[in-house]
Amino acid sequence: MGASRPSEPSDYMYSVLDMLPGNAYNAVHMPAASRLSSALDRQLLIQLGERLRRARQEQGLTAVALAERAGVSRMTLSAVEAGEPAPTMGTYLRVMSALGVAGDLALVASGELRADAIDAADSKIELGANNAPHDIQDLQSLLLHDEAVRLLRQQPELISSALEILEKWRASGSANSRPLLDEWSVILHRRDWRRVLAGTRRSKELRQASPLTVLLPSEVRERVLEDVRALKGGVILGHMSSASRPRKASPKAAK
Repeated sequence: MGASRPSEPSDYMYSVLDMLPGNAYNAVHMPAASRLSSALDRQLLIQLGERLRRARQEQGLTAVALAERAGVSRMTLSAVEAGEPAPTMGTYLRVMSALGVAGDLALVASGELRADAIDAADSKIELGANNAPHDIQDLQSLLLHDEAVRLLRQQPELISSALEILEKWRASGSANSRPLLDEWSVILHRRDWRRVLAGTRRSKELRQASPLTVLLPSEVRERVLEDVRALKGGVILGHMSSASRPRKASPKAAK
């Protein structure tokens, strides 16, 4: 008999992971290859997650029912519908297949979606953050926090600087902001970055009261802002695809 296929971690396993220190959870849960480097990549994932959530609702499926059909945990499905980069491509495909919307990906995998077809659609396929239901400011904040978390992983000594900023804000801030600042203190001590980078309402509130972006070098912050400005103006996908492919040599050049 061949080796059995590993199953999706159970909800119990996720509850165990949730009790681990933040750095241990990240080491288990977050694939190193999941880093997304551009605003466009992140926005595409967010829009894909939104499309899958709408498809589930249109089919009258609860999150529990779809998770069971796709063979994933409810927490994983929540991450997929939020367009988070942590779930693997295989996990996204399992959810798409369970919803019956995996046809476009099948075209790419089979080679039927040709480069010349993408070029021909240049004038029709345009993606801009304003075309999606997600707020551009939250996308910008999310990308800034991606960079900030990356910096803290590389230079963990900066966590103490973030804690000092929190203490200053506590001393001068209102009582209404204290619960968020207290939660930030826990996040920093546990290095629980998943709470910062998730797509939940609470994660968005945390990013609005975050000390992390203050730590970013100005050039990194400006690069993110420039990427978001470009995305906000709209990106024609066919142009990007053709720009990234090597051009064929002309018959004269080949001689």
